[in-house]
Amino acid sequence: MGTIKKIYDSVHRFIHVDELESDLINSRPFQRLHYIHQLGVTFFVYPGGTHRRFEHSLGVMELATRIYDEITKGELPKKQRELTPEYGSLEHNYWRRVLRLAALCHDMGHLPFSHTAEHRLSGAGGHEAWTQKIMESEMLAPIWQRFRAESLKEGIDRDVRSDVIKTALGEKKFGGEYTPWERIVTEIITGDFFGSDRIDYLLRDSQCTGLAYGLFDYHQLIEMLKIIATPDGDLALGVEENGIESCEALLLARHYMHKRLYQYSSVKSYSFHMARFMETIYYDLGDELEHYISMTDNEVLSELNSASRDESHPGHFDAKCLYLRNYRFRAIPLLSPPSEDELRALKEKMGDEIEWDLSKKGEKKIGLNFPVLKQDGTIEIGDNLSEISVLPRERSWIYVAPEYEQEVRKMLNHVDVVG
Repeated sequence: MGTIKKIYDSVHRFIHVDELESDLINSRPFQRLHYIHQLGVTFFVYPGGTHRRFEHSLGVMELATRIYDEITKGELPKKQRELTPEYGSLEHNYWRRVLRLAALCHDMGHLPFSHTAEHRLSGAGGHEAWTQKIMESEMLAPIWQRFRAESLKEGIDRDVRSDVIKTALGEKKFGGEYTPWERIVTEIITGDFFGSDRIDYLLRDSQCTGLAYGLFDYHQLIEMLKIIATPDGDLALGVEENGIESCEALLLARHYMHKRLYQYSSVKSYSFHMARFMETIYYDLGDELEHYISMTDNEVLSELNSASRDESHPGHFDAKCLYLRNYRFRAIPLLSPPSEDELRALKEKMGDEIEWDLSKKGEKKIGLNFPVLKQDGTIEIGDNLSEISVLPRERSWIYVAPEYEQEVRKMLNHVDVVG
């Protein structure tokens, strides 16, 4: 299907879409992403951070396509050639379309304000569970029917909806069996290090907020990407040895963006109040898809405005804290949480004036844990070729009323408080 539309994007410039992709973009679930802030309530702290999931999803598709084209072109070694479609073949073109559609769909299930209240409202499945519901619903059935019909004309007889869902969600969220090739295709979007989702949001969030920490030479990174055969007979995304520096730049970009944006104390403070407010108005999400996709940031902001002026509203206090910053709780980050006895003592003294969110993740450092193709043809793990690693991004947090902040800090002076 030929290109019928060009969309101008502030990060990647022109993004080209075909007729099927355009139909998906014009669907209700995708158009809803116009009204979901990419960075939640971060714009309370960084006024430029008002971009939406809509443009991010387009950017993920564009980057995923560039990565796919780069890693599949040229002459591949024998093992990779046996497990991957031939470049330019009908099968290769089929998976390229699967990848692009999956990239567009990967964020469809987000709640209003993205991740802000996900841990309170979405349960263990997170937004991915709702993404899968949307993709399996009748709303997108015409897209998959048309894609299948076009694929059949090309001699490709596959369950296209399942292929797109598997690729959009990834092995950790979707489960099931993945072939080595399917694992590569989904990793292009969902991969922890090289995923186009991660690369786009770092670039886009950096540009929109004005924080330069997230900018790195992603062009060089993509140029260095390779499909590498692992010793156990699987395939993995890795890089040529000359690409190590661009990977280090990506790792540092992630680290500083988490420190100054995603895990920034002022952002966490506003997110805390918005999450609690959303919990009061969306206390029961139910399982009705029509209701879910009708939920956007617009309705939350309207309710927030009303609640800030209505003392009888159950979310009045949090709404007031979001409108009048002097009232908002202060967020105190901790590398290691206090003991349960200490937390109980704080709660007994301060009551509703203190809450906490304790991370369950360990202290393992993050590095370059992926295969690298060395110049002599051997394979090495990136960690062994780099001196750079960073601390884990997850923190434990204490949220406390401003009048108790210094007292809490003094009480926790033996705990590893960050900042």
